[in-house]
This record gives sequence, structure tokens and C-alpha cells, in this order.
Amino acid sequence: MAAPGKVAAFRLPPLPTIGEIIRLFRLKALKQLSQNFLLDLRLTDKIVKQAGELKNAHVCEVGPGPGGITRSILSAGVEQLLLIEKDARFIPGLEILSEAAPGKVRIVQGDILTYKMEKAFPKHLKRNWEDEPPDIHIIGNLPFSVSTPLIIKWLENVSKRDGPFIYGRTQMTLTFQKEVGERLTANPGSNQRSRLSIMAQHLCTVENCFIIPGQAFVPKPEVDVAVVHFTPLVQPKIQQPFELVEKVVQSVFQFRRKYCFRGIETLFPENGRLKRTEQLMMTADVDPTLRPFQLSMSQFRNLCNVYRKMCDEDPSLFVFNYREELRQKKKTRSLLRSTGQPEQTEEENQL
Repeated sequence: MAAPGKVAAFRLPPLPTIGEIIRLFRLKALKQLSQNFLLDLRLTDKIVKQAGELKNAHVCEVGPGPGGITRSILSAGVEQLLLIEKDARFIPGLEILSEAAPGKVRIVQGDILTYKMEKAFPKHLKRNWEDEPPDIHIIGNLPFSVSTPLIIKWLENVSKRDGPFIYGRTQMTLTFQKEVGERLTANPGSNQRSRLSIMAQHLCTVENCFIIPGQAFVPKPEVDVAVVHFTPLVQPKIQQPFELVEKVVQSVFQFRRKYCFRGIETLFPENGRLKRTEQLMMTADVDPTLRPFQLSMSQFRNLCNVYRKMCDEDPSLFVFNYREELRQKKKTRSLLRSTGQPEQTEEENQL
């Protein structure tokens, strides 16, 4: 019995093990959905611990599957838990957990990529962006096939302060392939430095918490898994629209093994390309012989700021599409070709 004036800690009643749930409902991980089950509750507890203090918090778990992480979240004493699961086969097993925690669990069968997170939590939980993060957390053991597009979508939401971030600087604790986790946290000079590094780190504090060996999952994936924690920054390191930052960063990393000058060229139409590229790099004070992975965040910020000014002066720049230009050139040459097969340029081979 709880001591006077204290609320008893929430405890789940005796339940079938995750393995028993899997056998009971004849659940199999589908390779085409890149599903992998985590059965060790010590590891699910460790994942949930990375989210921070969850007592009386509101949590959204993405892709709970058979419910291993779900149990750990409930055991942490959350106020409410929203489960978003695309695969209908897992719903009956999750309903067993819902019945074991009356009033705490809401199950939604749906796709997290299209689910409207703006209405996922009570309005009273909203905080100003400059305040401490709200008592809201997103946790998920993400299928590999959805993890990268989902984090890009959520980073765009962070930039625009909508979706799950309409409530404030909502924190996320998510799993990725180890290599993706390394890209998310890579520093300048690292071979893992990539578009994902810049897009994540200019908007969030990103922490690679720990690695789960692939053998801990059923079925065992070919790679290990990283647990990564995100806290949105009060001020982004690059204060430009998400679409502009993404375009600049994608262009820079388009030829990641070449000098950064080569990728930055692709921001501009062929007519005046060299002159505009030199103007951008000189004004941004970026050495054109650096490789993309060597550029610092401040250098990316300078590139984005100068490119924004150039776009303001010539709005056609932002809508310019380098790959479309290549396609049109290739199409035109094909129409004019009369004899023989002209050799393709290196640029066209990038398509």
C-alpha cells in the first residue's frame, strides 16, 4: 500500500511474454516492411531511459509491433500513451496491453508518414518554443525502410514548428541503422558526414546514445542498430527556410568525393554558372577545394545566407533544377542526332 500523500507507482499486471504474444497471434516479421522485433525487456528499458523522465508524460510510440518498448514506456509511469501501428496484425496484442493499463493507452492503426500529429496530444501541453521542451515524447523502433524519410519529414516539421512540434520542442528517441545513426551525428571531417548530418544538426541537438547489436533482434538484421535522441534547438544554426537549406545541402553533397565547388555549381543554370558559383563561394568565404564532408556548419550557414540573397535578386534561381536541365539537354541532343551515338557527358551519367 502506498504511503499517505504518495501516488503508487504504476505496475503492469502479469502478462504473456513478448515471445508468447508473437506465438499466440502467429506474428512474423515481414522482410518487405523491414520489421525486426526486440524481445529483451532490459534493452527496451534502456531505450526508454534515453528519453528522460517520463513520469506523467504524454508519449507517442511509432511502430510498437508486438509491444516490447510499449511495456517499458508504460512501466515508466506515463500519463498517456498513443500507439501508431500500420500493421493490423499487431493490434490484438497491443489491445492486451491497453486492457492492462486502463485509460492510459490509445491505439491508432495508421501510417506515421501521413498521420496528423498536430492533434495527437492535449492542447494544455503546449509550450512556447523558447521554453523547456513540453512533457511530450516520441519514441520508436523504426523499420529501416521508413526511418530516413520519417526523420527528414520531422526535421521539416521542426523547422516550421508544426506537426508534433506545434506543442513546442518535442523530444524524440528513435532507432536507426548504425550507419544512419553515425551520419546523423557526424562531425566535419568525418567520412560519415552527409546531407543528413547538416539537416539534423542545424535544427536539433543530436545524441547517438548507444548501439544495439543486430543479434538482439528477431529476425537478426544484417546491421547493428543505433538509438538516437533529438532535442530541437531554440534557434536553428541556419536561419533560412527548410527547402532552401535542403537544396543547398543536397547540391553540395551531390558529388561528395569531389571539391565542393563541383556540387555548388549545380545550384545555377549553365548560362553564367561559373561566374555565379565563384560569386557565391567568394562571398560566403568558403574554400572551393574543400570536400563536402569537410565543411563546417558555419560554412553551410554562409552558403545558405548568400544563396538566399542571390535568389531574392533573381527568383528564378530557386526553382532551377539542375537534373531537369541535364534531361532537357539530353533530349535535345537525341532529337538532333543524325548519325552515330555521341558520348554521354559525366553529368548525364549522374542521372
